[in-house]
Amino acid sequence: MRKTIGVTVIVPATADVVPVVYLLHGYDGDHTTWLGRTKPSLPSVADSLGVMFVCPDGGNSWYFDSPVDTSSCYETFVTGELVAYIDSTYRTLPCREARAVCGYSMGGHGALWCAVRHKDVFAAAACLSGGVDLTGYPDSWDIAKVLGRMDANPRLWRQSSVISLVGEMDGLAIVIDCGTEDFFHRDNLRLHQLLTRAGVEHTYYSFPGGHTHDYWDAALDRAMPVIIETFSHAVVGGAGRAE
Repeated sequence: MRKTIGVTVIVPATADVVPVVYLLHGYDGDHTTWLGRTKPSLPSVADSLGVMFVCPDGGNSWYFDSPVDTSSCYETFVTGELVAYIDSTYRTLPCREARAVCGYSMGGHGALWCAVRHKDVFAAAACLSGGVDLTGYPDSWDIAKVLGRMDANPRLWRQSSVISLVGEMDGLAIVIDCGTEDFFHRDNLRLHQLLTRAGVEHTYYSFPGGHTHDYWDAALDRAMPVIIETFSHAVVGGAGRAE
């Protein structure tokens, strides 16, 4: 995109090669939000679990390669350029079984979008209070700046909503977590129901709470066991262990 993008990298205190969790922020956040507001304990979590956390600045991109703004290619940045840079710069396990992507709100949509479309890169995805169906919010959160107006191309909006990708979500370890008082709760419950009907294995949580950083702090703790289990299938040397 011919610009500098901020990234916060949290490296665990270990000499071993480590797996990586990519953390995507929500609308109006940046690369500092996860550590500075959502989960300040990330360094201690990284140390205790032996994982690296990478928090990129995604702007208000919804983590798409925008069809209407060619300067906004955050899907390519996150899944291609950033992963390649992290693996070439840090002591990571460079295989899909050692990579997960997790996000809240806009970043929850981005986590599923990037993982489903790049299964060769990520083995697990956690969607925390994600905006999983964009079609219900045509005038909100600058989505139209990324996709164009919905009334001009409703099909694009439907195809760009991760809830339309249920049939492609197999083969990933998926966590969906959304509070019962969250304005995205109904959409997340519907995604859970669609995945269940389609026979796609996933983990679904819904606890009392709204669209808040406190909820996402706790939700990451709930997602990490699933992610760590996925990482157990990675082996040093970069080749994933067959299931």
